[in-house]
Amino acid sequence: MAAAVLIEAATSSLGTIATLPPLAQALLALSTLHFIYTFILSPLRANLPLLLEFTLTSVPSIDHAVPMTSAESSDDGIQNQNQTSPAPKPSSIHIKDPSSPNLIQCYDPATLQHIGTVPAMTAPDVHKLCQAASHAQKSWSRTSFAQRRLVLRTIQKYILAHQEDICRVCARDSGKPKVDALLGEVMTTCEKIRCINVNGEGWLEPSYRPVGPMMVHKTAYVEYVPYGVLGVIAPWNYPFHNMLNHVISGLFSGNAVVSKVSEHTAWSSTYFTKIVRAALEIHGHDSNVVQTLTGFGECGAALVNCDYVDKIIFTGSPGVGKLVMEGCSKSLKPCILELGGKDPMVFCDDVKIEDVVPWAMRGCFQNCGQNCCGVERLFVYESIQSKFINTILPKVQNLRQGIPLATCGGDGDVDCGAMVMDGQIEIIQRLIDDAVSKGAKLHCGGKRNTKLNGQFYEPTVISGITSEMKISQEEVFGPVMCIVTVPDDCDEECIKLVNNCNFGLGSSVYSASQERGMKIGNAFRSGMFTVNDFGVNYLIQSLPFGGVKESGFGRFAGPEGLRACCLERSIVKDRIWGVRTTIPGAINYPIEAKKGLPFGMSLVKMFYSESLWEKLMGIFGLIKHG
Repeated sequence: MAAAVLIEAATSSLGTIATLPPLAQALLALSTLHFIYTFILSPLRANLPLLLEFTLTSVPSIDHAVPMTSAESSDDGIQNQNQTSPAPKPSSIHIKDPSSPNLIQCYDPATLQHIGTVPAMTAPDVHKLCQAASHAQKSWSRTSFAQRRLVLRTIQKYILAHQEDICRVCARDSGKPKVDALLGEVMTTCEKIRCINVNGEGWLEPSYRPVGPMMVHKTAYVEYVPYGVLGVIAPWNYPFHNMLNHVISGLFSGNAVVSKVSEHTAWSSTYFTKIVRAALEIHGHDSNVVQTLTGFGECGAALVNCDYVDKIIFTGSPGVGKLVMEGCSKSLKPCILELGGKDPMVFCDDVKIEDVVPWAMRGCFQNCGQNCCGVERLFVYESIQSKFINTILPKVQNLRQGIPLATCGGDGDVDCGAMVMDGQIEIIQRLIDDAVSKGAKLHCGGKRNTKLNGQFYEPTVISGITSEMKISQEEVFGPVMCIVTVPDDCDEECIKLVNNCNFGLGSSVYSASQERGMKIGNAFRSGMFTVNDFGVNYLIQSLPFGGVKESGFGRFAGPEGLRACCLERSIVKDRIWGVRTTIPGAINYPIEAKKGLPFGMSLVKMFYSESLWEKLMGIFGLIKHG
């Protein structure tokens, strides 16, 4: 039936084309050929070597090399030794235990269940692992891009076969629902691997540069050489992706990668590290090229100060980022700082409310609002604000919050999970209370969810946010929708309100007119901007990710991010065999006093004067003084 419909539609289309004038038919045919060449044949030709490589090279399975513990493989998690009942739940989480100072105590933030321990590494531990990584990098840097792609493809194969396992482990360690883990952890990592495998070699090829007329006999280019050891300090909001993100780009660019994971989500790093190391080992590479550090502040500081580490990539708060930068400055160690944001989402007066509400919900409440580029400020034009609030409020109130894994005491059917850090709940509460005390209207939420025995903050809607409120400037990083009124539906006023902020990571504008949306967004001071969409920048891994102002500097992702893993070296060599630069006698040491300066001035005239006469005079001067 469906085939018959398609055949009938195709026949009808051909009949319509046949009735067109010959010129229109010719233009249509040319357009079709151009489309086929541009979007099918040209990419196919450009990627044919990769296509053959991917087709002819098999990817081994590493399932046998990545054993999972019961806590990782089962939603039920850890049980007391010699008991069949779950371990007792504490009333709060304490990751530091004075009786075991060399260990980090790991908990499920949704259930407060103790799920294990990991080492609290010290400076000597960090030094030892960085030294091992540096040694392993020497051989890894000599691998081909094809060998590196094969390792990444092996990781990708494992991820695809174990999506739910990875989501479950992320949920146990960070309290997020599995769907949030799938979208924010698994999908983004798979796209990163795909993008790097397809484009990475081209991005790291020598970049040839024009030489100018004086050096026409030379070839000049920039080559991208691995730094050596990249030190990564990763945050806690996306434990799987935040660790793999820089491992992928670091390994592909020929570096070793030493990652210090957050002490708040350190438990899952053991499993995630096993995946990467198994992929390296199965292809005969030294797995010491990837190291994972678990520890507290001392561990991170030791990584920054370690002589074996050549560059630091830090994601976290501005306060800690400044300390990292200070530590790097002692040895002039380069660093990339991604320091979060207060990303604005703008709804102009010409939008359809029903179309933009889902984006506001996703932007504010995905991963319980714990997103670097989540929506922290929602700018709604004055004429549509009442309708917008009345439409979105019931949806927020109906969000299901609870334990994300079904067999951990809940049904697992939740939209909004737990907060990774209990201290973040205190920060959110302080910001909400300050805003309300200064005139903001709290529509729902605004407090800890006491119905659940975990680290939960109720999904919140608050409006009437003004610039003197702390919540307009400080990062919330929680499930809070902060609505700012754009008075008189004025685009210029909207731009002023958006830019009146110390952060500048991402931004988005929704309007019925893309031209209007672009005009507004182009005036924003931010590292990224999207019109009529949200969050897609990060799913386009060919784009650089990063911000301005308190959101930090430097980029990862895209060619800029991959090249940031490398030292840029400028290379000059002879273009033609036997043709080399010589130093004219007039300016060769010892310089002839009467000829040196006139010769040099004539040379400058010949190459740089815009006057043909002066160029000729320059040539005569060279002959005269040469």
